[in-house]
Amino acid sequence: MADLRREIEKRRTFAIISHPDAGKTTLTEKFLLYGGAINLAGAVKGKKNARHAVSDWMEIEKQRGISVTSSVMQFQYDGYCINILDTPGHQDFSEDTYRTLMAADSAVMVIDAGKGVEAQTRKLFKVCTMRHIPIFTFINKMDREARDPYELLEEIENELGIGTYPMNWPVGCGHDFKGVYDREKHRLITFDANNGQHEVAAHESRVDDDSLLPQLGENLLNTLRDDVELLDGAGDEFDVQAVRDGKLSPVFFGSALTNFGVEPFLESFLQLTTSPLPRQCGDTVVDPFDPGFSAFVFKIQANMNKVHRDRIAFMRICSGKFEKGMEVLHVQGGRKMKLSQPQQMMAQNREIIEEAYAGDIIGVFDPGVFSIGDTVCSPGMKVKFDGIPTFAPEFFCRVEQKDTMKRKQFVKGTSQIAQEGAIQVFREVGGGMEEVIVGVVGTLQFDVFRYRLENEYNVEVRMENLPYSYIRWIDNEDVDLKKLSLTSDTKKVEDMRGRKLLLFAGEWSIRWAEEHNEGLKLSEFSRG
Repeated sequence: MADLRREIEKRRTFAIISHPDAGKTTLTEKFLLYGGAINLAGAVKGKKNARHAVSDWMEIEKQRGISVTSSVMQFQYDGYCINILDTPGHQDFSEDTYRTLMAADSAVMVIDAGKGVEAQTRKLFKVCTMRHIPIFTFINKMDREARDPYELLEEIENELGIGTYPMNWPVGCGHDFKGVYDREKHRLITFDANNGQHEVAAHESRVDDDSLLPQLGENLLNTLRDDVELLDGAGDEFDVQAVRDGKLSPVFFGSALTNFGVEPFLESFLQLTTSPLPRQCGDTVVDPFDPGFSAFVFKIQANMNKVHRDRIAFMRICSGKFEKGMEVLHVQGGRKMKLSQPQQMMAQNREIIEEAYAGDIIGVFDPGVFSIGDTVCSPGMKVKFDGIPTFAPEFFCRVEQKDTMKRKQFVKGTSQIAQEGAIQVFREVGGGMEEVIVGVVGTLQFDVFRYRLENEYNVEVRMENLPYSYIRWIDNEDVDLKKLSLTSDTKKVEDMRGRKLLLFAGEWSIRWAEEHNEGLKLSEFSRG
């Protein structure tokens, strides 16, 4: 038990969230550099350059310079075992981000110092507050022209409704950015940029050291001294419990691209975050230190290895220890099984593991039995974790294969991509799979869907946008769809599990259906 507790206590599992282009993926790579997991950071934007971000492993991600799927990376640093969940910043992939946040114990929110709080930041922050998880803020790109730091803190508090506590303070910005002042250790850390490499020269000094004058100049030095006096005199005391309750966000300033302030941020973050947290399981709570193994599936990804055309189910371990070859119970399937090819992840790279602990993310081969939200546990445990809600799609299109001889590949590709949860696939009631209706949260998902069918399944498709904006599941199991009174712009479909749904062009059509069909029960969410 002592060994189990020691291993779990050194785990840290967190997600990184941001608006697109705030520097989230760059910050992730710098963490990996410090952990020795990679030797050279990729040029995220450099399309002419052969390098790309290690966490962006899909071909379409490398080509567009964006993250379209969450990736998982584990590395060691300073005695900690760190599991990073790098999430897509683009709003069209917010459902993938939401599911990933279900597996995290805390979140790092990256904010562009020149732009402040942006639209996607607000959405992702709300998801974090729903789960009451601690949020740490890294205000990035201080090496560029930035807004006033006081103004940025005020905006975070007003826009997001969370308290802030600056853990360090920037000295200048843009070309005048000289480093950060560490408030806890009362020291000024000035940096020499080193093109993003692992080692960056850092120089520490006291803020009252007059030898700083030639380096900072009179204006920057006087401004820093005034800021430190103001922060220490007028600021609130730091409350670590408020941080862990999700009510106070420690704020760090820096530049991920040039490595200014990244390692001090990582060190402070690891000290302030907790080991894996207990998980809600119906009316009970699962303790991570319970010796019984339990985990839930939060992500399924097909074709991570194009050679084997396999499917990987990502599991967050919630309690106990996992051992290769152990027998587990798949709760939803009601049967015992061995988790095949347990793997540790570094984006698309994998390593077969012998053991893993609460807090870790593992990938296992999925022969088609797992769904998102499923629970696996040691036989004899009475555990079934709360399900993961599905977002209602807002955009729809009709999809059909161009070559009828490739029906098998089309059905396989459409079904497998749908099982990952990023898109939802429907068909006409009583119809086959030669033509399907695809629903997504954001339209960029259509591009990803087409790209993956063509490149992973060798199927070309025709896609036609449809005029529907709303979807409702029919809760009545015995309903006769033919007898429903519906407007002409309402479509009857069924999902991959055979559940009946209605697609509506507008809210008026929804009201018509409810008012003209006595007893009809419609739901905005899937029953799972």
